[in-house]
Amino acid sequence: MTNGKSTNGTAVVTGASAGIGAKYAERLAERGFDLVLVARRTDRLEALAETLRTRFGVTVRAVTADLGDRTQLEGVARQIGGDETLTLLVNNAGTSTLAPVSATDVAAAETMNDLNIGALVRLTLAVLPGMKSRDRGAIVNIGSVLGFRALPISTIYSATKAYVTFFTRGLIDELADTNVRVQLVAPAATATDIWEISGVPLTALDPATVMSVDAMVDASIAGLDASESVTMPSVEESERLLADFDAATLALLGASQTSAPASRYAIAAE
Repeated sequence: MTNGKSTNGTAVVTGASAGIGAKYAERLAERGFDLVLVARRTDRLEALAETLRTRFGVTVRAVTADLGDRTQLEGVARQIGGDETLTLLVNNAGTSTLAPVSATDVAAAETMNDLNIGALVRLTLAVLPGMKSRDRGAIVNIGSVLGFRALPISTIYSATKAYVTFFTRGLIDELADTNVRVQLVAPAATATDIWEISGVPLTALDPATVMSVDAMVDASIAGLDASESVTMPSVEESERLLADFDAATLALLGASQTSAPASRYAIAAE
């Protein structure tokens, strides 16, 4: 720390009042980052901010905002987009409703789209120009293993996380020749309150499949330290499995590059 400012710069963490976001805030404060914490619950956000200031001596600004609301989202985007000290954005805010599409109401579907996709993309677009001009910084997007595969009860949620997956991986390739780093974090089940919100309580899951928040965040930060572009905290052979996944999708894309319909669609000659 010098002159009250972090030598690591400022990290923005969304969805920071509890769970994964709060743990990211703690770990980054411990590393000496100044923080901008964004969430809807003012009381929890302010309590966390005060704790981190006291424990780690960093500057912490609490911003109460519902990132699913376009007006409030734009306000946050303007604030962080103009912050030249910003070096890290953790797009963690998200929500989930786990139910068949036919049993999901319109409001729940729109909330997942607005928060899981809209807020993440908007805030990325807000900070990216500054990071590119300074040729420094990192963007961490919290996706999900369900962004690689939809289940019958996760169709809409998986679709939003698939957007995060491909948006992030495309951005990784786009910025490959810069010093701006991008990381996709794709956790499996993690012990947060999103399960109660989703409609599937945590108690319904096999405890052996649920990772603690501490373990998930620590693994994700270790992945960032190791310059991983995709971090899947619970997957032992993620590099090999991702390579297989990419090979399959590239093969499918390559096979599509022809002007002729596939032979199975050929009309029999009369």
